[in-house]
Amino acid sequence: MGSRRVAITGIGIVSCFGRGKQATGDAIAAGRSGIRIIENFDSSLLSCRIAGEVPAEALLSVPATGDRFTRLALIAAAEAVEQAALPGAGIDPQRIGTIIGTGMGGNETQDATFRRLYEQKQPRLAPTIIPYSMYNAATSAVSARWNATGPATSTVSACASSAHAIGQAFHWIRHGLVDVVIAGGSDAPLTYSVLRAWEGMRVLAVDNENPGAACRPFSADRKGLVLAEGAAVLILEEWESAKARAQPILGEIVGFGLSSDAGHVTDPSARGAAAAMRMALADAGLTVDDIGYINAHGTGTRANDQTETEAVRAVFGSRADSIPVSSTKSMHGHTMGASGAIEIVSSLLSLQRGLLPPTINLEQPDPACDLDYVPNAARPGNAEHFLSNSFAFGGLNGVIAVRLGE
Repeated sequence: MGSRRVAITGIGIVSCFGRGKQATGDAIAAGRSGIRIIENFDSSLLSCRIAGEVPAEALLSVPATGDRFTRLALIAAAEAVEQAALPGAGIDPQRIGTIIGTGMGGNETQDATFRRLYEQKQPRLAPTIIPYSMYNAATSAVSARWNATGPATSTVSACASSAHAIGQAFHWIRHGLVDVVIAGGSDAPLTYSVLRAWEGMRVLAVDNENPGAACRPFSADRKGLVLAEGAAVLILEEWESAKARAQPILGEIVGFGLSSDAGHVTDPSARGAAAAMRMALADAGLTVDDIGYINAHGTGTRANDQTETEAVRAVFGSRADSIPVSSTKSMHGHTMGASGAIEIVSSLLSLQRGLLPPTINLEQPDPACDLDYVPNAARPGNAEHFLSNSFAFGGLNGVIAVRLGE
């Protein structure tokens, strides 16, 4: 049971570039930033008024029930389910699992509730607040929408949430618990209260005059991360099941590594990050020579980028100099718990086009960050296998090893 292969048969995404694979794939290929001034609420009182915000038109056809993070998850899942041709596939619903990771859950609901209760002094609250804001709301909505009655849960591990969700789904299928999993992540942290809280940490890149240049991972002049929202979902399916129904295979999850820094809650550890990468390689049965690309966590903070560079060098040794390593967060921002899923999808979309996704805004090389970050523009290239890194606050790390599709 433990040797079953896990195919990717569908992917869906909604991001600051818009709704669907085409919008995100085109933007990444063009090296275009989706970061801009916030429009969904009045940000005039904030110091940092920029974010990777999903365009309003991307949500127009989605019923306005549930929190924004749940609606984003449903949008991404719909695209993935359609590509995988799941409806009518004849798969037993009890053999279909669901796992959607989120770092922050129903922030839109909570923010509106706090305003009503504390600012407007209105004690009557809607009975939907708890079911809308709970962290498992997206998983619940997605499983109900597609009648997936198999195992269902949610992962909540900050920026590693969706990496952990995809990794857990991979193991569910590998060990025979299910045959299909709707897996991914969704977060919508762009509310006034959340932005204020992040401002208090002093890790945000503030460039209200030039939002597209604000996120500068690995650059000597980087100033911090840019918050974003979005969702991405993968349909993971047991290999023989996909083959039996002649479903095109977009890729294969081949390994999952996770670790804890067991140290500082916000300062990253190269040792912990390296441990997760080594575990993913071992789980996949791969060596450092098999990896052709790494999608970095690459947040743009002083500490993360240097620490991640050190971790890559610790794992790959001299081979690190010849591996392209890029941060797509430079374009779509940091989508919190959705970031792992969004970055795997972004990587697949780019590699399917024969391109290595770029790290834009990398104008001033940092001597402490000395890898090949595919600076500023996508580059022709391919990779049979790649890693996707997610290193979260709390010291919780997740790394997914992926093989490109047939």
